[in-house]
Amino acid sequence: MSVSVPIELGYEFEVRAKFDEVFALLSDVPRSVAHFPKVDRLTDLGDGVYKWEMRKVGTAQVHLQTVYACKYASDKGKGTVTWTPVKGVGNALVGGSWNITDHQGRSTKCVLRTQGTVDVPLPGLMKPVVAPVIEGEFEKLVEQYIANLVAVFGGEV
Repeated sequence: MSVSVPIELGYEFEVRAKFDEVFALLSDVPRSVAHFPKVDRLTDLGDGVYKWEMRKVGTAQVHLQTVYACKYASDKGKGTVTWTPVKGVGNALVGGSWNITDHQGRSTKCVLRTQGTVDVPLPGLMKPVVAPVIEGEFEKLVEQYIANLVAVFGGEV
């Protein structure tokens, strides 16, 4: 028995770095993921597909590890980096996108959208308790990721 927890997040921010610098980092999956907290392992499965293995959380007796894979594609002309879920890998399906826009050569606007589901091996009765915890943890990780990127890009405008 498992509980499926849906997650959907969106963030917008503007950084001091130039478009080329921002796009280069966000479209390079290993470089970008290096700024994401609590990633235990990122594995290149080939053909633009990467498997994420997050650190285990919980106790030695009861723990959860989120594992999933995404196929990445980038288009510099459109200023996009997208990722789509790969079914059959791990216990989550995650997709999303970066939309990166140059602001007159002085700054770069970044729009992050991500959504997915995480399956947790618990009885359905636990969903009201577990869902807010998982949503909150995912939100904290993404917010720390953004803060790390903002620092690399010289701060927000």
